Amino acid sequence: MTGEIAPGRPGNLTAEQEEKLKQMWKLIFQVCQVGAEPPAPASSADAAPSDKAAEEDPKKAKKHSRMSIFSRSKSTKSSEDSSASTTAATAAAAGAPPNAPVFHIKDGETDKYGQTKQFYETLASQSPESIRDTIWSMVKHDHPDALVLRFLRARKWDVEKAVIMLVATMNWRAAEMKVDEDIMRNGEGWAVEAEKDASDPAKQKLAHDFLAQIRKGISYVHGCDKQGRPLCIVNARLHRQGEQTEESLERYTVYLIETCRMLLQPPVDTATIVFDMTGFSMANMDYTPVKFMIKCFEANYPECLGTVLVHKAPWIFQGIWKVIRGWLDPVVANKVHFTNNATEMQEFIDRKHIPTALEGDENWTYQYVEPVSGENDKLKDVGTRDTLLAARAKLYQEYEDATLAWIKGDDVKAKREEIAGRLRDDYWKVDPYVRSRSFYDRTGVLLPNGGLNWYPDETKANGETKAEDVD
Repeated sequence: MTGEIAPGRPGNLTAEQEEKLKQMWKLIFQVCQVGAEPPAPASSADAAPSDKAAEEDPKKAKKHSRMSIFSRSKSTKSSEDSSASTTAATAAAAGAPPNAPVFHIKDGETDKYGQTKQFYETLASQSPESIRDTIWSMVKHDHPDALVLRFLRARKWDVEKAVIMLVATMNWRAAEMKVDEDIMRNGEGWAVEAEKDASDPAKQKLAHDFLAQIRKGISYVHGCDKQGRPLCIVNARLHRQGEQTEESLERYTVYLIETCRMLLQPPVDTATIVFDMTGFSMANMDYTPVKFMIKCFEANYPECLGTVLVHKAPWIFQGIWKVIRGWLDPVVANKVHFTNNATEMQEFIDRKHIPTALEGDENWTYQYVEPVSGENDKLKDVGTRDTLLAARAKLYQEYEDATLAWIKGDDVKAKREEIAGRLRDDYWKVDPYVRSRSFYDRTGVLLPNGGLNWYPDETKANGETKAEDVD
């Protein structure tokens, strides 16, 4: 396992990348109105010329409105003018407030998942405070900069595109998928109870299908590759098209990705997916969940995917792969590798950590452990939860204040890092009050302080505590 920090991450930024990070935080704060002074009331004398200017030249009025929030350099002025009508129309169509920022889109550029429209819809439907709260809820045990940098890297350090992507993702999490409020809070424990409740057939079916994927071991996380990235194993032969509802497939996909992210240990910030194609047939092929998974990684979990291994793909998969590759962003497609045996897989994973089912040396087999009574009792303790969240909110404020000072040029890097460390440690105090316990908590893989214990037998044999076993 490597302890090196990859480029473009906290602690390994070029001067140009650090400047982009500052710009990104500045735009986030402006969207959330962090550190903003309330606007001075306009006098009637001031209002008249503004109205007259708007009548004479609507473009100037639009430009003034966005410039009041997002300062722009003169060098981008002409390109903005040529595209302002497109972006202004997008904002207006989404019902964005009159003073919403307008980002320019270059000719020929596409927005594959319609995130620009989502961005403006979010500004129109949510208050700056709610956007801020949801963005902070995404941080969890991450370094705040690490979260922001994922979006910057995904958008090739284009700050405006990165902000659009971040806010659109935030809205997807909160309004569409209800990731924290429902999927992660309710988790497996909710599904076990809902599966028994015949009073609501639709909810019962959703819970049953969700649990079926976990119990069968269609996909799960176990161990790590040579880079320390968690391994998500997908047993393609265990899936049958139509056996589970589309909603349950999407719910479990998000649940697994979120759970896998809980298993990341800095400086590791990505995971490896192994698609075990042993015994695969056309009966196992299901394009709908594949499309959803691709959208998740490209639009909502950027820069979370390290490597994809397609293991023992049969000849019938060649045509399927041509279709799937056409859907993928080239950057994601280049992360896909094909392996046919354990020797080829060893390029990515130590043989001792390749399960025997994949012809490796690790004598380990997935066996689901059901939720136990009382494991989620802390979720009911609303008083303690609110106290912990209130204390955490003060840490958010500290980090924002330090970041505002950093943007202005103050020497507060060490202070920001210290606060980020406290935020990480603090998350694990809050975690049992906001997240349902998972298979990985019950089996001792994920420890209460955020540490990991992937290979307990190795730890015992060596008589020592490994780096990933501690927080």
